[in-house]
Amino acid sequence: MKVAIIGGTGRAGREISAELARRGHQVTAIARHPEQALADPAVIAIKGDVNDPAALTEAIRGHDAVVSAVMFSDTDPASLVGAVRASGVPRYLVVGGAGSLEVAPGVRLIDTPEFPEAYKAEAGRGAAFLDYLRGVTDIDWTFLSPSALFFVGERKGAFRLGTDQLLVDADGNSSISYADYAIALVDEIETPQHSRTRFTAGY
Repeated sequence: MKVAIIGGTGRAGREISAELARRGHQVTAIARHPEQALADPAVIAIKGDVNDPAALTEAIRGHDAVVSAVMFSDTDPASLVGAVRASGVPRYLVVGGAGSLEVAPGVRLIDTPEFPEAYKAEAGRGAAFLDYLRGVTDIDWTFLSPSALFFVGERKGAFRLGTDQLLVDADGNSSISYADYAIALVDEIETPQHSRTRFTAGY
């Protein structure tokens, strides 16, 4: 397949690029600094601005799927969804956040006393982005939330999937490496299981 990644030079974007390339797909990494994209024959890096919807529409047109891997504080969901809609790309996947996952019925991680103040603004924007997507019915979207600790680490190839609840292990830890998160996302691109919904991945 041919997959465009908006924010293709970030930690998540680069790992998703690597996973797609590993499986034989073509990648278009769109970023403000395309020179920072993964150096791989399967990856073409182009300059793009998430806040220029007209140019973004043209950049993603003709792809089989588009992945949004940018900070929520840097984006507007209506603008991004509008670009996907105008481009005609059939699938839209979003690298989500953990803040909107539930730790108890009706209680989100972002609302707990332990949630770091420094991350609240970004997490709040991520939750608002998901709320916006849940009202979109004319695009095949998927929002994949990582676990609470999203870190640079090994590609184990073993993890669990969930829906709207934060995944924790036997010791109460909630984590997933960028590399294993990328496996979950590319699995979803290849074999869609979560159309117009959010899911999560964790150990």
